[in-house]
Amino acid sequence: MGDEYLHGHHESVLRSHSWRTAENSAAYLLPRLRPGLSLLDVGCGPGTITADLAAVVAPGRVVGLEAAPEVLVAAGENAEAAGVAHRISFEEGDVYALPYDDDSFDVVHAHQVLQHLSDPIAALREMRRVCRPGGVVAARDVDYGAIAFFPAISGIQQWQRVYRDTAYAGGCHPDAGRMLKSWALAVGFEDVASSGSVWCYASDDEVQWWSQLWADRVIHSDFATQAVERGLADDARLREIQCAWREWGSAPDAWILLPHGEILCRA
Repeated sequence: MGDEYLHGHHESVLRSHSWRTAENSAAYLLPRLRPGLSLLDVGCGPGTITADLAAVVAPGRVVGLEAAPEVLVAAGENAEAAGVAHRISFEEGDVYALPYDDDSFDVVHAHQVLQHLSDPIAALREMRRVCRPGGVVAARDVDYGAIAFFPAISGIQQWQRVYRDTAYAGGCHPDAGRMLKSWALAVGFEDVASSGSVWCYASDDEVQWWSQLWADRVIHSDFATQAVERGLADDARLREIQCAWREWGSAPDAWILLPHGEILCRA
């Protein structure tokens, strides 16, 4: 992909991405799948969702596409651990120029990809090109502007503002979830089923995991670098946000909700 990825691929980022499964991140798509379908997973990352989808469409052809070649190593290892490595081809590629012929796949899927692109409509158009007539183009993205959390710690509110400002300054769309249907219609899809779902972290274990994850990411991931480079935060402010995540994670009543938009588009 030609755009600069806001998160990068620090361990703290991959820790989050490797948690994702088809059940918690692509449940809206599962009813449309059946054995034998061919599937392209665009921006597959460490491949945990890809592996689950491959098991559902087996023995169909599955390709996991990723712009960062170093992440494909983890994707291969995760597929091997899931026992589906022989069913998936992991390849390096660009969503703006997919290296496949027209009408190559029955399903083209992208999870948390469009929000990081400067031209998500062009990406969706390219995804449609490689999807067979009657097939499905599917996408799911979070809406950072609609994230809700408790307690109302000011440092977490700062994080939400800095994150969105940094993403928008880089030409990305951190509130993509609410925009997916509009983008699909702009591409020319006539049959668009739009929906929404959430990630909610509320148990003690979930809160500890999410808070520590972001305490690490606000210091060590590419988000931190880009926020500083774009003049939207300095090291001291990022340290304050890190402390806020730890404070939130220690609260016995901590709760956070991340809403997502979803689209299923008939090609």
